Amino acid sequence: MNRTRYPALAAALWGGFVAGTLDIGAASLISGYNPVVILKYIAGGLLGKSALAGPPSVAVLGLVLQWAMSILIAAIFVFAARRLAGTRNWPVWGVAYGVVIFIVMNYVVVPLSALGKVPHFSTYSFIANLAAMLLFGWIVAFFARIFLHPAAAGGTSAVQS
Repeated sequence: MNRTRYPALAAALWGGFVAGTLDIGAASLISGYNPVVILKYIAGGLLGKSALAGPPSVAVLGLVLQWAMSILIAAIFVFAARRLAGTRNWPVWGVAYGVVIFIVMNYVVVPLSALGKVPHFSTYSFIANLAAMLLFGWIVAFFARIFLHPAAAGGTSAVQS
């Protein structure tokens, strides 16, 4: 089995796509909203409240934005993991990164978005949203471990070049 030529890129792309996609599902389960509504909320970060009443293309924009943010978030972890040995104890680093993601997204990104509000959590929604971000970070760290250190992860790279 051949390894990928660009393991850091593969880790960021796979980690971002998988974690970002599952994050949409988690947000849907937590909020009770249809995933299309979730995607419109994501687009609302760029377009404002009008995105919620927008056509289906707004949801597509939300999906593209979600994946772009997720890949960027994954790339930051991969970059740091390569320099700080963050894949040695990847489950712990992934969970720690999930806490960072939760704080940055809810208290920096969302307030600075076009929707511009700090989220107000119930106990349930706080725990559920934090758990979703812990899972997000864990997934990103898992893919970093697989692609950056395939032998240590129990084999060769998961994706062929």
